[in-house]
Amino acid sequence: MKRTILGVVLGAAALAASTAAFAHVDVALGVEVPGVAYAPAQPVYVAPPPAEYAPPPVAVAWRGDDDWRAREWREREWRERERREHQWREREWRDHDRWGS
Repeated sequence: MKRTILGVVLGAAALAASTAAFAHVDVALGVEVPGVAYAPAQPVYVAPPPAEYAPPPVAVAWRGDDDWRAREWREREWRERERREHQWREREWRDHDRWGS
């Protein structure tokens, strides 16, 4: 009985060891025929063009270029706006006193 058990154990060990022994060496011989070989073209890298910046805008103020009519019109508009604001303030103060707020 001991011999049978020992034989089974050794057989199983031999089977387990033999599955790892599948390593082998391949030898290949080839003959190259000279001829046209295709190789893709190498990529070409081109630097981008330098950035171009426009010069900053120049502010030019002309003195004495105004028309006297335009100046008069602006002054008249300003005076009219001031008069309306003054009337509004007076009216608000009157209403404030009237209502006692």
